[in-house]
Amino acid sequence: MDAGLALLDLAGTVALLLWGVHMVQTGIARAFGPDLRRFLRTFLRRRLAAFAAGVGVTAILQSSTATALMIGGFAAAGAIGLESALAVMLGANVGTTLIVQLLSFNVAGASPALLLAGLILFRRGGEDRRRDLGRVAIGLGLVLLALHQLVGMVAAAAPLRGITPMLSLLAAQPLIDVLAGAALAWAGHSSVAVVLAVMSFAARGVIPDGAAFALVLGANLGTAINPVLEAGGRDDPAARRLPLGNLASRVLGVAIALALLPVIVTALAAHEPNPSRAVADFHTGFNLVLALLFLPALGPFAALLRKVLPARDPADDPGRPRYLDAAALASPALALAAAGREALRMADALEAMLAGAEAALAGTDRRRLAAVRRQDDVLDRLHRAIGDFLGALGPDQLDAAQQRRLSETLVFAANLEAAGDALDRAVLGQVARRLKRGLVLAEAEREAAARLLRRLAATTRAAAAVFLTGDGAAARLLAGEKQGFRALEAAATASRAGRGEPIAADLLRGLKQVNSALVAAAAYPVLQGEGALLESRLRAPGPMVPGPTP
Repeated sequence: MDAGLALLDLAGTVALLLWGVHMVQTGIARAFGPDLRRFLRTFLRRRLAAFAAGVGVTAILQSSTATALMIGGFAAAGAIGLESALAVMLGANVGTTLIVQLLSFNVAGASPALLLAGLILFRRGGEDRRRDLGRVAIGLGLVLLALHQLVGMVAAAAPLRGITPMLSLLAAQPLIDVLAGAALAWAGHSSVAVVLAVMSFAARGVIPDGAAFALVLGANLGTAINPVLEAGGRDDPAARRLPLGNLASRVLGVAIALALLPVIVTALAAHEPNPSRAVADFHTGFNLVLALLFLPALGPFAALLRKVLPARDPADDPGRPRYLDAAALASPALALAAAGREALRMADALEAMLAGAEAALAGTDRRRLAAVRRQDDVLDRLHRAIGDFLGALGPDQLDAAQQRRLSETLVFAANLEAAGDALDRAVLGQVARRLKRGLVLAEAEREAAARLLRRLAATTRAAAAVFLTGDGAAARLLAGEKQGFRALEAAATASRAGRGEPIAADLLRGLKQVNSALVAAAAYPVLQGEGALLESRLRAPGPMVPGPTP
């Protein structure tokens, strides 16, 4: 076998390892996700308790990235302080090392039993928690199987031509090792899989301890990148404090450890002769030392982050939630009312976007049009904030009426966000592309589009009223708007139509999508609750009526 095929086999086995880790993480998240969220919210009052909570939750989830995204939502909503959130992340970095410690021992023989038990639980679990636990067992079995294969494949691949120069380069350039480990952890969304693969290489002596430790440092760095990218799209700099603070602490820790790497290699070699165990101990020790260094300094560190990333003034930020008070989550009725008020703000934002679109269509200023299109980000942020806020309510906290209202609020917010997307892409995007080519809307077309935009603004107000009151008669009137736009589209596209709005089919289609989303936002949930919606628009089965003879 040549080096190319050997590397392909190694890559496939590493992919199996990544998939096994992914199955463990998703299985745990599905089985215990809501419980873990409530656990985190309970133990975030004090710094040490927050650190311990981060260790425990991440030891279960086996994903510091998942913990970072979860706690980042709490911090962005103001549910916890920045110091506590940073303490959770320090604990999460330690917690993710625990499964590495477990798998550093020879437990490969448990793989068949885990796969069998997991399959039985998965097949017989139905929709309950046993199915998710079966997924976890299968994932662990795949991880152990992949590690066992890695050990044998690494030993077989090491003597091949082309492998030795590559490994010599890794051994001589610790900085390249760090960058390679960071890239792998970032791409795989998991430092665990990368560290486990490095342990397999070190166990066979394929890479020296220094290169293995540098790869582990890179894995610790890479797993902190994804939360930063997830928060990068948020306009409020305060939302980026936690992920950037976590990344900054890792960068500093990696820099110090890289400078002390020769001393660390010598000390660990004397303490632990087993290379695989030495990699696991280094991984855990690095995160423990980092936690010991930063826990006492979290106050000044958080103050520095607040100074560098000041919060945007809520009065100047239409996309920042105003009513989603974390304290309201203690009372489901108050929480649902707060989410409803925030959803009505989405309706106001969409109406403002429609008015801005009407003004932008009247001119040729591309910058003004781009400013209107950016208002869609307000809808996206409010929709995400409402979903995160209501996601903190457990189903067991709500009665039937509250669960129905929660569903109506989520449907309303999701469809308003979809209406904004349709207006941005299918309407304003079309106009922007025409302006870019120097094509201006004809006067008649601009007037037609303006009339329809005003009609959509009125429909938005009607949808907000139906959502607020749940009135069936108003819902029927709102639902009739869909048929009205369908008639407009038919008139505009009919070959012999001399009536209807003089507007291009692509623009009318986009405006129709906005209208459909508005109807679905408020009218359909009310009508469905009254039993006034048909399950299908198809005609009931019956004798066929013959059509006209050609």
